[in-house]
Amino acid sequence: MWVVRRGQLCRALWGSQAPAASSRPRSAEPGSLPVPRCWSCGIPLPARGGQGLPRFCPACQALQPPESQPDLFRLMGCLPRSLASALEPQLQSTVHTAIFRAPVQKERDFSEQHSSLVNRAYQTLLSPLRRGLYLLELNGVELAKGTDSDIDVEFLKEIMELNETLAEPNNEAKIEEIESFIEVKQEELTKDVRKAFERDDLQEAKKLLNKMKYFENLEDKVKSKKNPS
Repeated sequence: MWVVRRGQLCRALWGSQAPAASSRPRSAEPGSLPVPRCWSCGIPLPARGGQGLPRFCPACQALQPPESQPDLFRLMGCLPRSLASALEPQLQSTVHTAIFRAPVQKERDFSEQHSSLVNRAYQTLLSPLRRGLYLLELNGVELAKGTDSDIDVEFLKEIMELNETLAEPNNEAKIEEIESFIEVKQEELTKDVRKAFERDDLQEAKKLLNKMKYFENLEDKVKSKKNPS
């Protein structure tokens, strides 16, 4: 696992200029970790660069396996959200090329692992909610499951009223109104979460992200009402 500088990452992926990714091992003195070696030819591998791109052996060009606990921010180059969609095909192209050219089954397996990891990183970092939850996770903070103790009563009442309105039959006009309301609230919460991370206020970010989860749940219900299966 990696410790990241929260202020840098939130500025990179919550709307401001993207600085270079910065990360360091959580608990290891310099030189204390074993030097990784190529699984194919056995030579020591150079240290990874700033990004977590798929790594090839400089001697035999064998594709190496992904890290066991990769930093998804570093994998995606800590780019702004607007550029994430451009980077994802670049990473996928590198991995897919390796899949087709790999003469050894082990390399093809590694290629598929890298491809899956890129998809996971892209989906995680593209969503403001999942991105925020992942950033909390990197810093050892998780949302409590099955409890609303951190949510104020007035907010819960508001959510209950919206759920009741959505449950009413023949309410197409109200559904459109609720959909617009949710969009505005999610944008406001996203901005507030970014500010909380910039202040390193993880507990405030946690509360705001919890609210975003409620609105995401409402979004899903709106979609179900508009497009019943």
